[in-house]
Amino acid sequence: METDRPVKLWIDNLLLSFGGVSALIDVSMNIRDNEILAIIGPNGAGKTALLNCINGFYKPQKGEIYYDGQRITRMRPDKLAKLGIARTFQNIELYAGLSTQDNIMAARHVLMRQNFVTGALFFGWAQKEEIEHRQTVEEIIDLLEIAPIRKKIVGLLPYGMRKRVELARALALEPKILLLDEPMAGMNLEEKEDITRFIIDVFEGQGATYPNTPVLRDGISCIILVEHDMGVVMDIADRIVVLDFGRKIAEGTPAEISTNPEVISAYLGKEK
Repeated sequence: METDRPVKLWIDNLLLSFGGVSALIDVSMNIRDNEILAIIGPNGAGKTALLNCINGFYKPQKGEIYYDGQRITRMRPDKLAKLGIARTFQNIELYAGLSTQDNIMAARHVLMRQNFVTGALFFGWAQKEEIEHRQTVEEIIDLLEIAPIRKKIVGLLPYGMRKRVELARALALEPKILLLDEPMAGMNLEEKEDITRFIIDVFEGQGATYPNTPVLRDGISCIILVEHDMGVVMDIADRIVVLDFGRKIAEGTPAEISTNPEVISAYLGKEK
């Protein structure tokens, strides 16, 4: 594996605790450009807590997080979204009463330049901007193959489709780093295959297929994936970090992790 690729996100000695319970203990890691990094570990290992620190939901008591050389520790989630860090959630967090299209469009507000007055008037450049954002949303809908449900209320959709809509909403932020928290949890085999394909498509970019939508055209070169399905992790991850009881116990390529005795004892054995 190449090691001279630039580091996009650097986590240094992160400590997060809730009362007397430590969720993360001196966790250090990085993600490089053009890489899918998987984070695995048993339930309660601190995987989601780590993602919550990265995107500002949790404020660590110790340690630092840097993105493209900029310190982002304890920065607000909305500021991080504007910087280019987006995520999906383990428990689906969508606007259940809105349509698929409106849920995805809601993510575009951080990229809009219009203010309350020009948006209310909906005239001139404000109208033009709205049309451009909606075109991007339609291309994301096309990539994820959710056109048949674009007008349907999200709260009435099957679970697998709602997970797909949440991925679409994250893509609508045009992130440079995408955090995926168990995107395949609760899915059947066919649904998992679809989501895996979409993740790879987004990572690699679709080039001339979507020339006017940079996030689809160029792809997202940094993805952090939290996932329990070890088959998926081994297939698509470039590197794997293993957490156990809040500590990082191993890091390496899928081949290295699969033969690591400590990982087999701490995680793989528990998953059987």
